[in-house]
Amino acid sequence: MPYFDAASAAPLHPVARQALLAALDEGWADPARLYREGRRARRLLDAAREAAAEAVGCRPDELVFTPSGTRAVHSGVSGALAGRRRVGGRLVVSAVEHSSVLHAGEAHAAAGGTVTEVPVGRTGAVDPEVFAAELGEGVALACLQSANHEVGTEQPVAEVAAACRAAGVPLLVDAAQSLGWGPVPEGWSLLTASAHKWGGPAGVGLLAVRKGVRFAPQGPSDERESGRAPGFENLPAIVAAAASLRAVRAEAAAEDARLRGLVDRIRARVPELVPDVEVVGDPVRRLPHVVTFSCLYVDGETLLSELDREGFSVSSGSSCTSSTLTPSHVLRAMGVLSEGNVRVSLPAGTEAADVDRFLAVLPGVVASVRDRLGAPAAAAPAPGGGDLVVDARGKRCPIPVIELAKVFGSVRVGGTVTVLSDDEAARLDIPAWCEMRGQEYVGESPATDGGRAYIVRRTS
Repeated sequence: MPYFDAASAAPLHPVARQALLAALDEGWADPARLYREGRRARRLLDAAREAAAEAVGCRPDELVFTPSGTRAVHSGVSGALAGRRRVGGRLVVSAVEHSSVLHAGEAHAAAGGTVTEVPVGRTGAVDPEVFAAELGEGVALACLQSANHEVGTEQPVAEVAAACRAAGVPLLVDAAQSLGWGPVPEGWSLLTASAHKWGGPAGVGLLAVRKGVRFAPQGPSDERESGRAPGFENLPAIVAAAASLRAVRAEAAAEDARLRGLVDRIRARVPELVPDVEVVGDPVRRLPHVVTFSCLYVDGETLLSELDREGFSVSSGSSCTSSTLTPSHVLRAMGVLSEGNVRVSLPAGTEAADVDRFLAVLPGVVASVRDRLGAPAAAAPAPGGGDLVVDARGKRCPIPVIELAKVFGSVRVGGTVTVLSDDEAARLDIPAWCEMRGQEYVGESPATDGGRAYIVRRTS
């Protein structure tokens, strides 16, 4: 049963399992105590911190362990903003940051601060010059992920870090997705990560704060972890996290080359095997194990369920899932097709045979879901009549696009189809359909009886 969702949580690395079991026996005591058991626990904690700091590229006394990557992000953002309160209250982030960063920004805005989201291009990367232009007066902190969690695109961290340094603004890098593959480029001021992304146990995060960065921890505190992560350390999990990080880094070069080849195969073959598919994310500057694509005329929830039935565990940023009725903020920011979205993220050790079987199964699964939804089997036929209006209000992704495709061939060249929809995904998916079909997207406006009116002109 192939597991293809390593970007959400990687399987526990064998080294992590061994270290966890050993630390349960040796690291149960309070590392703050001076007696024998406490000293032994302290040695384990110090060794784990040194190993993690070496992987991160910082001093051991700059790194603390937190209860999760999300906690690390919130602590890093709030502490850095509080430490630079006199500078100003502006926070600059990319529009495709992990939700933990965006939620930290929402909390900052609710407390009276200002959050600026830097847009991204169609591959999901920020333009360093556009980012730099936002680093003006009153900016207390900037945040930029090292690589995107949904599409795998690597961000220009080095260039943005240089711009931040020139502007005197500290940069927080969320390295959760990339740290297992290698160090983050120099220039960052704060860094966060999460152990379950690289094969460590869940419940361990990392927060590194460079010496010299003004930082004032917020919320509950005590004497542990430099006052930045209160509470008794989960020492066995911390030891396992550090041991597995060192192990995956040692394997990273070989796995990078192998998984990159498998992902390249998926990127090339999916559009050949499945019609009306858009592969998204940067094809070159990307994580080695992640590939994301979106399928027209497909219900994302049903697609994931059918792939699970075939034995493949994948994830989605689609709006067509039970968990959300709005498109992924990442896909929305990129301006790409959101319906029928599938993210494949291969764990270490994935076999080529599993990828081949996925490629063999996928076309039939997509065709079955499309048939069930009544999607058009091929491009609509040629000449037709006058302009049309399709009322798809009350219908969710991908139905508005399916209804558009069904009637499009009955409109003359130069004529229009107006789709009325109250589904948020239509704002992305109708323009994406036009681009994939070579038709003109005229624009949108409020509909008289609610929802939005999306106008498409037939050009061929």
